[in-house]
Amino acid sequence: MSNTNNKPGRSGSGPRSQADYAFTIPGRDEVLALLEAEGRPLAAREIFSALKLKGEPQRQAMRKRLGAMGRDGQLIINRKGEYCLTARIHLVTGVVQGHRDGFGFLIPEDGSDDVFLSARQMREVMHGDRIAVRIKSYDRKGRPEGAVAEVFERANTQVVGRYVAQGGIGFVVPDNPRITHEILIGPKHRGGAQPGQIVIAEITAPPGQTTYPVGRISRVLGEENDPGMETEIAVHAHNLPFLWPDEVAQEMVAFGEAVPESAKQGREDLRKLPLVTIDGADARDFDDAVYCEPDGSGWKLLVAIADVSHYVVHGTALDAEARNRGTSVYFPNRVIPMLPEALSNGLCSLKPDVDRLCLVCEMRIDKQGKVTRSRFFRGVMRSAQRFTYEQVAGIIQHGDERLRERFQARVEGLETLYSLYKALLGARKKRGAIDFEIPENTLEFDERGRVAAIHERVRSDAHKLIEECMIAANVEAARFLRKARIPSLYRVHAGPDEDRLEELKLFLAAVGVPFNPGSTFKPEMLSKVIELVQDRPDAALIETVMLRSLAQAVYKPGSGGHFGLALGEYAHFTSPIRRYPDLLVHRAIGHLLDGGKPGAYTYSLVEMEGLGDHCSRCERRADDATREAMGWLKTEFMQDKLGQEFQGTISGVTQFGVFVQLDTLQIDGLVHVSALGSEYFDLDRPRYRLIGSRSGRIFQLGDRLQVRVARASLEDRKIDFDLVSKEGDVSRHKDEGGTERRKKGGGIRKKGGNPKKKQGNTAKKSATPEKRRKSVTNKGKS
Repeated sequence: MSNTNNKPGRSGSGPRSQADYAFTIPGRDEVLALLEAEGRPLAAREIFSALKLKGEPQRQAMRKRLGAMGRDGQLIINRKGEYCLTARIHLVTGVVQGHRDGFGFLIPEDGSDDVFLSARQMREVMHGDRIAVRIKSYDRKGRPEGAVAEVFERANTQVVGRYVAQGGIGFVVPDNPRITHEILIGPKHRGGAQPGQIVIAEITAPPGQTTYPVGRISRVLGEENDPGMETEIAVHAHNLPFLWPDEVAQEMVAFGEAVPESAKQGREDLRKLPLVTIDGADARDFDDAVYCEPDGSGWKLLVAIADVSHYVVHGTALDAEARNRGTSVYFPNRVIPMLPEALSNGLCSLKPDVDRLCLVCEMRIDKQGKVTRSRFFRGVMRSAQRFTYEQVAGIIQHGDERLRERFQARVEGLETLYSLYKALLGARKKRGAIDFEIPENTLEFDERGRVAAIHERVRSDAHKLIEECMIAANVEAARFLRKARIPSLYRVHAGPDEDRLEELKLFLAAVGVPFNPGSTFKPEMLSKVIELVQDRPDAALIETVMLRSLAQAVYKPGSGGHFGLALGEYAHFTSPIRRYPDLLVHRAIGHLLDGGKPGAYTYSLVEMEGLGDHCSRCERRADDATREAMGWLKTEFMQDKLGQEFQGTISGVTQFGVFVQLDTLQIDGLVHVSALGSEYFDLDRPRYRLIGSRSGRIFQLGDRLQVRVARASLEDRKIDFDLVSKEGDVSRHKDEGGTERRKKGGGIRKKGGNPKKKQGNTAKKSATPEKRRKSVTNKGKS
């Protein structure tokens, strides 16, 4: 059994490869096959002999190849210097995921169960490192624990953090909470940094079992309160590429500012068709346009997507950098695009009244919202109107006469789209797709770059209309590629595992929501829960916990279906300006439109597997970076609100207190157990609540509290609240027999067990399910 999980774009996965060398040498598959056939580790000279390599140039090239295979985890060198198949020596390879408390996990590349790494094992590795571990034991639930056997690739060449000097010793405390190592900085390598400043430290020596990592300060970013510092920290902490290589700038010169006539030849002309774009008011890159007209008892829908693949060609520096970035990253006050602005906001942006190249999905849809047939083709278009979501919602949903008069030439087309949307929505509900309505926040900045206000953004029917059109096109793209059996990436979203499902069941029971998933769990079961709680004041909290219980959507070359959308096959086709997987889907479709055969396609299945892993990691990296920047900004926003009171809902329960999310702001803070009352509190984990051992006072997930802001620290990104009052608070007391009685209402219930006498306040594990990223249901994330 061999592991051929190459890095994206790496050559040499076939029988023979010349991509990296000036002469032919055996490819990776031949090396793996040789080691498999021999059934034992081989020295380099034995490999050279068996593969009949003659001359030092070929042998040197093979040494480089073996080294690359070692870095990729396909091979390991033993103590004798011999090359071993990783899979044959019972090691698990993968990427380290650190935890703020010092321990970590290995996320295996083969998709098997995560491997626990103790704090002792984490001493010599850091978050993001690619390593191999040896399974040394299993816990009582059968979960593996590992010991580090080999470090293939160090992920962190530099870290961003705060420079600290104590007792004449300088070090950098990384901002990324998953990196718990402090970086030692020698006196001659401080780069002029002053204690407390935010800096970038280049790591010159990695950590070991008994040694700290060592580094030097390469750049001082500034003070923590400088405007834009949150984005600078996030960019560098997550190693987001933001500088364009010189080769990319050179390639961009050839494109010009307008689409040449030669590029329009051989395409269907859609310039007289009133295609429109519908996006946010602050959007600058418009990658999708729609047009709809009646077709018998149904509709004909055209979804036109910017033809990015015409400009970003495989093998170019532009493509390499787009692949490296994987996705555009949208911070509250800055965008790091996947493509240069000359493309993302220029030639590829479907602006009104200019010719643009596009790839089109044309669909015939019946009155039940079912696509009866579809086709893909290349086109040239001219957007007839740039709409905002607010404008379209005003026209079709709210009947705004002023807007209807202003855009009277487009009203009929929008109303046709709206009627189609209702049919698509009916089909969505029929198949049981989950539709979370969790509010999102937008930040308003003042002239100094500080957050002046936080607004709640609610999805209108205009958002949902575009979302349904995009989902329909994405499904047809997946079907088209699957039928052709061509290597491509699909958007795969698995259902929750048994442990998360059980946690969700316990949580819903604790908040009084009936839920019995049974042996066959379907997305429609969650949809029914959403309908059941939609009018409750804690609906957003319940939906958030439900969302966290779901798996994270990923990119894979196999069509595994999309649980959240209740779809058997799904791909990302509609956003090639900002997502590399969409660009790969466009290339596959283009190859087929040109009459190409799957076997003659640029990418192999193995390469597509590597690209899927890479793009999934890039997406997680972008989400982590933007979430951390948002957390910084919200903490900064609360710094001048000390002493102010807010209403909120308990969103998490731990041994050391309760977390409260403030209404509309979606800002979470801790009410420490010491602020709940002068008594000990016991954690009732199954019911997600704390119980006062003397008074019987209960603080439970979903309870409404009035809190006062006590602390907001940018250093650790934490907000602390003091308790002011609890909505509907009814105190309890115990009689001599241990029976709890309400002081009001006379209700009685039994509570077994003795209260704990020692109150723990250092536990880190929350009683709520582990947080998960949003992975389904909106236009950018489905």
